[in-house]
Amino acid sequence: MQQRFRQQFEASIAAKQAALAQMLPALGRGAQLLIEALRADHKLLVCGNGGSAADAQHFAAELSCRFERERPGLPALALTVDTSTLTAIGNDYSFEQLFARQVQALGRRGDVLLAISTSGNSPNVLKAIEVAQAQQMPVLAFTGRDGGQIARQLRESDVELRVPSRVTARIQEVHILLLHCLCDAIDQSLFPQ
Repeated sequence: MQQRFRQQFEASIAAKQAALAQMLPALGRGAQLLIEALRADHKLLVCGNGGSAADAQHFAAELSCRFERERPGLPALALTVDTSTLTAIGNDYSFEQLFARQVQALGRRGDVLLAISTSGNSPNVLKAIEVAQAQQMPVLAFTGRDGGQIARQLRESDVELRVPSRVTARIQEVHILLLHCLCDAIDQSLFPQ
């Protein structure tokens, strides 16, 4: 069992090293996208399914509450938490419309959609991106593998953070690290000490 644990740790470390070697420029662009939106009094809408839904909630909580320092709360909403809205949209429309309807209702030009999909192929995340783009909201997409359909749907002004791995667990582990890097960048830029 300890050997299996060691293999998991080593695989996680290798995934993070590969991400470090490839992702810093895109991570910087993603951070700037969020910082500029928050400076301009816009909000962040965050969505994803399964573990990515948990990451969406985690990120929104870090911003609306605090990350590692005392500061005012920031406007970030996870589109994964309102069970009445989620079940109404799922029932009245479809699961595919789960996030798109909320982006249409809550998003405004200049707000940012942070869309998380380890495969890059989640239909409801793709629909949310489509609506965000129609509303002139920039998109910061977290993907893995080959970026999937999301990579092909993004505009030049959008940013993709694609984890160079094909293993869902490794992609999710890097996603949470990227989210923490973004939280730190936001804190450092908006609330320097």
